[in-house]
Amino acid sequence: MPDSVPKPGHFSTGEPPPGSQPLTLRTAQPIGLGKARPVAYDDSSVRRKARPLPTEPGTESDYNGPPIAPLATGAPYTPLTGTRRAGGARPSGWHSNPSRSGAQFSAEPPPLKPARQYSRPIIAGLSVLVVVMLTGATVGGFKLVDSYGLQRPLSQPSIKKSEAPIPVPPDPTVTVTVQGVPDMVRLQQNKIYTAGAVVSVSCKEPAIKPNSQSTILRYYQALLPCLNNAWAPIVKKAGYDFRSPKVKLQTSQVTDDEDCTGESDTAYYCSADESINISWKEDLKYYKAEPQAARVWMLDTMAHEYGHHVQQMTEMITASFSREGWTKSKAMKLEWARRRELQATCFGAAFLGANKQSLGLSGEKLKTWQWEAQHSGDEYNPEKIRDHGSRKSNWAWSGPAFASANPKDCNTFTAAPAKVS
Repeated sequence: MPDSVPKPGHFSTGEPPPGSQPLTLRTAQPIGLGKARPVAYDDSSVRRKARPLPTEPGTESDYNGPPIAPLATGAPYTPLTGTRRAGGARPSGWHSNPSRSGAQFSAEPPPLKPARQYSRPIIAGLSVLVVVMLTGATVGGFKLVDSYGLQRPLSQPSIKKSEAPIPVPPDPTVTVTVQGVPDMVRLQQNKIYTAGAVVSVSCKEPAIKPNSQSTILRYYQALLPCLNNAWAPIVKKAGYDFRSPKVKLQTSQVTDDEDCTGESDTAYYCSADESINISWKEDLKYYKAEPQAARVWMLDTMAHEYGHHVQQMTEMITASFSREGWTKSKAMKLEWARRRELQATCFGAAFLGANKQSLGLSGEKLKTWQWEAQHSGDEYNPEKIRDHGSRKSNWAWSGPAFASANPKDCNTFTAAPAKVS
């Protein structure tokens, strides 16, 4: 190809060829180029010498056309410099004009970087790893739930087989309420009446002189083991628990508390704490006046109050107070009190009769006891309260019990009212 013909992508830098016509400006043409015609360089009147295009950086140029097309795809552009505006892309599509011998720029967008592709073995391995991790997380979650005791009905079988046979649960405990014994049955049919005679324990009267407050208390306390040993076998045989009572001196006047029975000027028994309370002042006065009679009186008093403790252990004292509380008649209340007190006197006489020899109740001492038993009753009460029985009734229950030494003769709750007057 001759050097005077322009190559694609370049512009001519020499003189125009001979015979070309000068380029004249005509009227504006519509969008697009018209039909080309040959131009003779020799006839051109406006021909001028073109300046050489800059070929090195920093060379000034008056050329205001588009930038030089790169020699190769992807080569960097060389911006124009100087006072002219640097070339660049234009809104028109000059680089795609079909009249040109070749486009200066490619119309296709630059190719995108292809996505990285993995081989099938790697993808399969990653998939298996993800499945294993999800399975482990699921199992760990269920174990965590189980550790907090939460039940998963949908994930657990409804029936779990056991290697060992499931033990049969025992029958539920059934609380059986034992029907209480009626008061009258407890009083009239108590087994103490059929337990036999009071045991003879060969105990002696204490050799303590009751001439002071402390010695009086010691005298009563010395009698306590003798009474315990005599009554314990009978109470147990009747089917009741045996307990020893307390013996103490009175510290205050007895009240109307229904748990206590007796007289404050001599002695009384209180079932609230199962205690025998002694009035030592009256005993001391009596001992200074009649020493032997006072000792017999103290012996009989202790036996009588212990008779109330026997009623307490056999639950007759509770039943008698219950019957007394149900009645609204004052006369009947006093009758219930007399039956209770006369029975305690009878129990005391049975003890004295069982141990009369060891206690020395014979001769003048026995006569003293008999006289005191025959002269003890409501007639000697300053207030004339009929709550302990007349002297006739006291002897009617004391005499036979002393002779038999058996509680069977002390069932005052089946006796006629005349015998407990």
